[in-house]
Amino acid sequence: MHDVDTAVLRTFLALAETGSFSRAGVMVGRSQSAVSEQIRKLEELFGRTLIERTTRSVRLTAEGEHLMAHARAMVAQADAMLARFRAPDIAGEVRFGSPEDFASVYLPDILGVFAAAHPAVELHVTCQLTLPLVEEFEAGEQDLIIVKQDPERRYAASRPLWRERLVWVAATSLGQEFSGATRGPLPLVLSPAPCVYRGRATRTLEGAGVTWSGIFTSPSFAGQVAAVRAGLGYAVMPRAMVPPELIVLRDWPELAEVEIALLGQARLSPAASALAGFIEERVARR
Repeated sequence: MHDVDTAVLRTFLALAETGSFSRAGVMVGRSQSAVSEQIRKLEELFGRTLIERTTRSVRLTAEGEHLMAHARAMVAQADAMLARFRAPDIAGEVRFGSPEDFASVYLPDILGVFAAAHPAVELHVTCQLTLPLVEEFEAGEQDLIIVKQDPERRYAASRPLWRERLVWVAATSLGQEFSGATRGPLPLVLSPAPCVYRGRATRTLEGAGVTWSGIFTSPSFAGQVAAVRAGLGYAVMPRAMVPPELIVLRDWPELAEVEIALLGQARLSPAASALAGFIEERVARR
């Protein structure tokens, strides 16, 4: 009988997210060689090649992509079981807001596990741009919100969660050389102002003496991905959120990191406090 170790699945998911053995090792607290050994054993267990190694990065094979959905489900189920039996019984209502890109990538796992552990808690989730979320929070309409912020200009009382590494991305049709992209105004795919990703992109280009043009603006992360995929322009995205069909551009001007933080009302209900602590714990684990 063969069993799948959830610790090995966590390592596989970390490698899928980071595309790097060394960064995956940092996430799961293991050495680079230990990560490589775990992946080798996982491939032996399934009898499938799960990753493709190149000199620059690691990519999932089609079998690896298929396994990722199952791995996420198994890890989430294990986490929900632990949280359910370790946590006290709580009930109540929580109003929670998050940017769309964070919600689409990270929230399904976090909120799914929390909901399974606390079935008596009623979650009301809003996804939109950071500025409207902050306005709703300040008006008392949200208990907790996730925000993107400049580490040098933090929102008052924000609780930093982690730093996002930002990268330039494009469709393969646009090419990768920065020197070739500076012959005219650089076409950009952007979020509406004010947006910390937008600010990082435009200020970095202006600092490099490059003119730019916002040819596509959308509040939707999915809309921006579609525009970049169509070859309309270049964009700035968190490294962990770059879709596999887009390429990360090398040797482009370096972008400063962005901080993801949590804002909570001064007086939180037990249910809202539990969600805040759960988010912080899950983020610390990754």
